[in-house]
Amino acid sequence: MNDHRCARFVLNTIAKLAAAAWLIIGSSFEIFAAQPDPMREDVIAAMKPFDGKGSGAIDRGMLTGKVMCGYQGWFAAEGDGAGRGWRHYARRGGFQPGSCNIDLWPDVSELDADEKFATPFRHADGREAAVFSSTQRKTVLRHFQWMKDYDIDGVFVQRFAGETVQPKDLRQCNLVLTHCREAANLHGRAYAVMYDLSGLREGGTQIVIDDWKLLVDRMRIGKDRNDGAYLNHNGKPVVAVWGIGFNDRRRYTLAECGRLIEFLKNDPNYGGCTVMVGVPSGWRTFEADSVTDRELHAVIGQADIISPWTVGRYKHLEEVEKHAARRWRPDVEWCAEHKKEYLPVVFPGFSWHNMNPGSPLDQIPRQQGRFLWKQLVDAKQAGASMVYIAMFDEMDEGTAIFKCTNDVPVGASQFVTYEGLPSDHYLWLAGRGRALVRGEIPVAAEMPMRAPKTP
Repeated sequence: MNDHRCARFVLNTIAKLAAAAWLIIGSSFEIFAAQPDPMREDVIAAMKPFDGKGSGAIDRGMLTGKVMCGYQGWFAAEGDGAGRGWRHYARRGGFQPGSCNIDLWPDVSELDADEKFATPFRHADGREAAVFSSTQRKTVLRHFQWMKDYDIDGVFVQRFAGETVQPKDLRQCNLVLTHCREAANLHGRAYAVMYDLSGLREGGTQIVIDDWKLLVDRMRIGKDRNDGAYLNHNGKPVVAVWGIGFNDRRRYTLAECGRLIEFLKNDPNYGGCTVMVGVPSGWRTFEADSVTDRELHAVIGQADIISPWTVGRYKHLEEVEKHAARRWRPDVEWCAEHKKEYLPVVFPGFSWHNMNPGSPLDQIPRQQGRFLWKQLVDAKQAGASMVYIAMFDEMDEGTAIFKCTNDVPVGASQFVTYEGLPSDHYLWLAGRGRALVRGEIPVAAEMPMRAPKTP
């Protein structure tokens, strides 16, 4: 056997051995993967239909005229029972001065002692700084009470698809959704599920399909007659899918996104939904943050509501006006022509310095609410009949509108404040935005002034 034939023989033999080994390993992996996970089975067994009480005053029939917020619900704390540690509070160095993931600090002054979790951070006077956990029922109910107090219609509960696989992750997702369902019914708010596809690999949208089946089968989400708070639009339960068409090298494809929308709309057992899609700001013209693949319009055309992402897409009042002229107005016209609903996204400001230390603190200033109000006004003038505020509780990127404190911890980590304004300022302003969207107050460029509280 000459050298070339010998080398070829050796290579072929290696290839055959490798193939055989992979067959054995692959088979073993499939056998292993097919084995039931007792912990996951326990988590699934805890998923139940709604059996609580409703307020009887819920307007959940249409998205039109509503101001909805995104609700992350992803914060966990040491000692909260979730077993996930300082989830979304900590960076690689842990959760301590000089290492954290949040740029806003929550106002916990109204929380009871059993809702507060001690941290290594200290306020200027030496007091221990505490945070909350999204896993705690009492705290989630309190958040929805705030929505009721300030006339915010409700939330899209974020459900990151990649967080529905491992038992501990799935447990927190289910806990938060269960608490939101109870709270929405109790306080007369609306809620809906929003799947975030971020981080999925190619074929990963099957995870969403499997999870939605689980929610419908076990919790009757969107199909439970006892649940009077789940958001509907045009007579169908709303399900949102965020992350379609972005040009940031996502591995899942437009084709599988289309199949996911088709499933949510038309599956005989799990479909029948009004589908909202979260897309890039440049979706209509295939530019900026959008893919250039024209299949995107075909996929979007399957959905019912289009919601382009805007966080970080503009930074100043003048840029808001330019964005409204360049994006929102033509988007509204496109949607009207194609018989789609349009849900613009607005945000109060932005800062992710602690998550990304190279970025500036208070990167997009709030300007005491003028930045958010400008967006609300321009969205209304562009023809929007509904608005999505990003976000209710997002402290990581500094877009939260819920109660955050000006009395932030001091030391190695820096935090953004509400510029001395009351901690409920942005909740109140969101409520004014709702009145604006509904035509209950006139359009005015100047941000409304809040009447002082009476003693």
